[in-house]
Amino acid sequence: MLTTQPIPTSTTDPINSAILRVSEDRIQGFCADPIGQIASQSGVDPETVLVRLRAMLRAGTIRRIRQTLMSVNLAPGALVAWAVPEPQLSSAFDWMFQNDPFTGHVVIRSTDSAIAGSRYRLWTTLKVPVGFSMQKHCDFLKKMTGATHYRIMPAKKLFVLGVGHVRRRGMKPGARSDQPAEAQDTTVVELSELEWRVLLPLKREFEPDELVRNLWSARANEAGVGLETFIQVAQQLNNRRVIGRFSTFLEHVKPNADGERVTRFNALFHWAVPPGQEIRAGQEVGRHHIMTHAYWREGGPEFGNVNIMGVAHGTEKQQILEHKQAIDKHLQECGIPLLYTNVFWGGRSEIKPSEIAPQEYMAFCRTMGIDPDSMRSPLSS
Repeated sequence: MLTTQPIPTSTTDPINSAILRVSEDRIQGFCADPIGQIASQSGVDPETVLVRLRAMLRAGTIRRIRQTLMSVNLAPGALVAWAVPEPQLSSAFDWMFQNDPFTGHVVIRSTDSAIAGSRYRLWTTLKVPVGFSMQKHCDFLKKMTGATHYRIMPAKKLFVLGVGHVRRRGMKPGARSDQPAEAQDTTVVELSELEWRVLLPLKREFEPDELVRNLWSARANEAGVGLETFIQVAQQLNNRRVIGRFSTFLEHVKPNADGERVTRFNALFHWAVPPGQEIRAGQEVGRHHIMTHAYWREGGPEFGNVNIMGVAHGTEKQQILEHKQAIDKHLQECGIPLLYTNVFWGGRSEIKPSEIAPQEYMAFCRTMGIDPDSMRSPLSS
């Protein structure tokens, strides 16, 4: 009697590892055949890629599969640090994650030493659709969660945005690209009605049974356009730098179905460099392969006037510190003085895509008993 062997779902399985090294963050921009691209770059045949992705998604090894967007170019966004009384910290975390579609990453952070910014334990990413006020939205979140203060830190420039935990395993401190990272603008672009129609199904997560070779045919039907038009509009959006990457997202810290932890620590690095050196410093930070995110953000006096921030992940705390020490040394060798630096360590965390559609924001306001017009930005009134 023939028995069917279970499909491996561990990230350490050689075939899965080969697939994930590509699928996490190597398929940049819009691709008409992302499965084919993953197969080509990983050396695994397309049907096996599909079988393994479906299995890992069903098992929870992969948290989600989706076409990401450069949401910084679609809706005003920021990193927000929240000061919340300790007894309310957990409930504030839960409210942000469970009730606010426009809040993405939600992380409780701590520092190794007491600094002014240490009172900001809750950190979130926030996108507020075009036409609405980020400050008014934060005021609403403050009221709902019991936060006492918040600091909004929009990105002035983007240098790195990609994950690739499997690819970064065993990476040596100081490993970096030959060229500095590109400094990317965060200017918000306006979309037509057709572009929104394509964009919304384009970005929706894939269920296991939706993972087929022709990924976009059903999404084109959902958008009410032909496949050729869907691909053409998606490529135009890609040319406008609205599209991010086709990506498989792994659980960051939580153990997956096989009991693995892909990472154990995530660190938010802070650097303050002299005014005028922000772009150059960001490019030098961003060329280091360990960095999954790097931005120019202004932290203000409570955060030592930090202006470069970035995130790195790893399985050992000392290993992450060695990576940071290598970056610090590189900046100094480049003649970029470090006026201040610190590490905010991530603890409890949850991640979900931020909603960016204006119509979804209006629906959210009505659900919360708020007049949507009261949340509009003064500039759009």
